[in-house]
Amino acid sequence: MPDIAAFVGSAAMIAIYYVFLVLKARSDPTYTIHGVNQIARGLWVANVMNNPSKDIMAVQTLRNFIMGASLMGSTATLLIIGTLTLSGQAENIARNWHVLNAVGSHAAEIWIIKVLALLVDFIVAFFAFAMSVRLINHVVFMLNIPDHHMHPELVVHNVARRLNRAGNLFAVGLRAFFFAVPLVFWLFGPAFLVIATAGLIISLYLLDRSHQSPAGPLGSQS
Repeated sequence: MPDIAAFVGSAAMIAIYYVFLVLKARSDPTYTIHGVNQIARGLWVANVMNNPSKDIMAVQTLRNFIMGASLMGSTATLLIIGTLTLSGQAENIARNWHVLNAVGSHAAEIWIIKVLALLVDFIVAFFAFAMSVRLINHVVFMLNIPDHHMHPELVVHNVARRLNRAGNLFAVGLRAFFFAVPLVFWLFGPAFLVIATAGLIISLYLLDRSHQSPAGPLGSQS
């Protein structure tokens, strides 16, 4: 079936891309912006916990993080509700949206599977953002403990590890939003899914790399 083949092919393309990133990160941990962010968060936690005067700045920074994650989580909730509404009108919408679908199935059952995949994607995004907020709430208290050396779970390394987990979950939530783009195009047909996935991978490759050209950030404009 063209729809299943397109979905498997798109998933394989994304998997190959992430295998490529993992292999690159093994040889150079700062190859991606995610590796750079992890190093930056670790150094930031060490600076805050070793300088008590930074506590107000730390709380304000984490508050901004929580506000951003909460906003994205609320957006995911609205998208979940919208997707559920979409699933209730499968027969009527599928008939109109399949006008450009020349090779894929027009069956209502396939439409429900596509909507279900989109729903799962948004639920993953909501869960990731919610867990990110949870971990940041823990880190807020850990940063301001005067005698953090008294317990091994409160030393700088472990607090930084929790902050990095929160940052990674936030990134997972954003990636789930990005992956929703090909899934939305899948509603119009399997060919659109493959094309959108290829475009997404190219975009992610440009966004994920941390290294600049030798000429600097502006060197690639010519």
